[in-house]
Amino acid sequence: MDAVRAKAVKGPGLKVPGIVVLQFLLIFLFEAFEYNFTKVGFFTGLAVLVSFLGGLYLGRPGTSFTNAVNPPIALLISTLILMATFGGTGFSISKIGLELVSALSAVAPWLISGAVIAWAAHFALMRKYSRK
Repeated sequence: MDAVRAKAVKGPGLKVPGIVVLQFLLIFLFEAFEYNFTKVGFFTGLAVLVSFLGGLYLGRPGTSFTNAVNPPIALLISTLILMATFGGTGFSISKIGLELVSALSAVAPWLISGAVIAWAAHFALMRKYSRK
């Protein structure tokens, strides 16, 4: 992992707030683009997977926990914001619940596979740092 990080950025890498902003903006922009044309699906899923991998690639050592936890939260918040603005549902409880379930279920396979990769990397890095 350190060899990959050494090639990623010349400086020490992104801190925790940088990873949070990077992942949220990437997910939000791709989801907004896709939500304007169709419903949430393939491209948003790829953005979620890339945000997991980008956090591992660009983050400092010790930021792997944030990298594993943030993308599902960022996806939920960006989905709620987009449904209230672009989706036209407003904050009607009955409509927003159904839209939220359908949007999150379309991205679920990508979210689960990215989470497995991010948590495996987090535990591998924690094991590596505890041995030193």
